[in-house]
Amino acid sequence: MPTGLSATRLFSLAGRRALVTGASRGLGQAMAVGLAKAGADLVITARERRSLDRTVQLIREAGGSATPLALDQRDIAAIGPALAGTGVIDILVNNAGVEEVSPSVQVTEALWDKIVDTNLKGTFFTTQAVAQGMLERGRGAVINLCSLTSYVGVPTATPYGSSKSGLLGMTRALSAEWAGQGVRVNAIAPGYFRTEMTEVFYENEAWADTMLEKIPQRRFGEGNDLVGAVIFLASDASAYITGQCIGIDGGYLASI
Repeated sequence: MPTGLSATRLFSLAGRRALVTGASRGLGQAMAVGLAKAGADLVITARERRSLDRTVQLIREAGGSATPLALDQRDIAAIGPALAGTGVIDILVNNAGVEEVSPSVQVTEALWDKIVDTNLKGTFFTTQAVAQGMLERGRGAVINLCSLTSYVGVPTATPYGSSKSGLLGMTRALSAEWAGQGVRVNAIAPGYFRTEMTEVFYENEAWADTMLEKIPQRRFGEGNDLVGAVIFLASDASAYITGQCIGIDGGYLASI
């Protein structure tokens, strides 16, 4: 990395293209818009292309450009063809994921496969497809969306926790394998964020009040709380950082 860069240039993503999976809403949408504001061109994916219309609009309003693509990470054979026309990808944010709670004794094979195949297996093969170009160019940044469940056990979330624990292991393994080839692999672990996917939890006021008491900052996360860390890990400001996972949780993990 060039020495003597200003702080602005260190964090700038101008001239780079970022792929954000699962960008139709929630955290993925917030990160995609944030990357656009930092100067990146965006390629964004969701299972249904038209669900990305709002994200495309927000990115354009922020002065950026976005290419929407339909991508279902459970369809491994379709990943390569879906991404074949995206051109150079400098930054990959693996955000696509699903969650569905169930008592562990009631987890079916279908539920297990739905969660683990999307969150872990699909993420690996998406990363594999994108990283080939990064490795050829000797430059790239991969950012995986881990979770508090990568570190702690959460009742009724065994498939989800298993997938996110595996994703943390994947982050470390790929970082060790690719560091010498110029590709950095890091992760962030969001804490308790209220999104459409997690809304079912927050509808339980007693649960929400209990969880809030466990968070030192005494608030739940918002989408924009992730943006700074993602820009940092995508930019030259983190050029000597790989294999790490940053908890973005209002102090939750530090306090237990």
